[in-house]
Amino acid sequence: MECGTRGLRCSPEYSASNIVATQRLLVAAESVGVRRFVLASSSSVYGNTDRPSREDDPPLPLSPYGVTKLAAENPCRVHTERRDTTMTTVILRYFTVYGPRQRPGMAISKVLSAALTGERLPMYGSGDQRREFTYVADIVDATVAAAVAPDSVDGVVLNGAGRECVSLLDVIRLAVEITGNEVPMIEKPVQAGDVEVSHADHTLAQQVLAYRPKVGLREGITRQARWMADHVGVALSLESMVVIR
Repeated sequence: MECGTRGLRCSPEYSASNIVATQRLLVAAESVGVRRFVLASSSSVYGNTDRPSREDDPPLPLSPYGVTKLAAENPCRVHTERRDTTMTTVILRYFTVYGPRQRPGMAISKVLSAALTGERLPMYGSGDQRREFTYVADIVDATVAAAVAPDSVDGVVLNGAGRECVSLLDVIRLAVEITGNEVPMIEKPVQAGDVEVSHADHTLAQQVLAYRPKVGLREGITRQARWMADHVGVALSLESMVVIR
């Protein structure tokens, strides 16, 4: 989730990095004897939902980014149907991953940057948009589990998600509590392609990979805030931050 949509102007870049690159990586991986290819897909393929998304729900992406991530899944599906290869595939649909080293344009990075530096946060719409935020260490666990799963786990689509589905306003409130600073904002209109709710059904990933996310949102945001304070040149007293044990 960015503080704004992944817009139409970016679609050629997304086509190259998601569709073309996936096909090239599949060919390269097979040529050197890789046993398992794990694709990092996205919750964006689902579009708007009124309940937790299941892997067999019809995909209805609302943005060029979501369209290209869905298209990137197709070469994996085609590969799975081949009889002349031993390489297997798993598709993981990541749900709004965050944590230390997150790139600056993503929502939690922008919120924490506003809290730590005083720069104004662009707020697109009301802030009631809800996401299931997934801490980076948890999605790493899911990806490793997918990579080492038995060969019988082939051609499977799985949700890689966190523990809580919350609004952007909830994230802002947590950032204020954790840093002890307000988050100044500037209002912006709702951006096309930004879904209202992205929420995951965890059942299949639990059954197939024994995947259970461990890091809650408060702990994860605290870790990211500490990392940003240490690495982004932010003057912040760590004494004032909530310590999560």
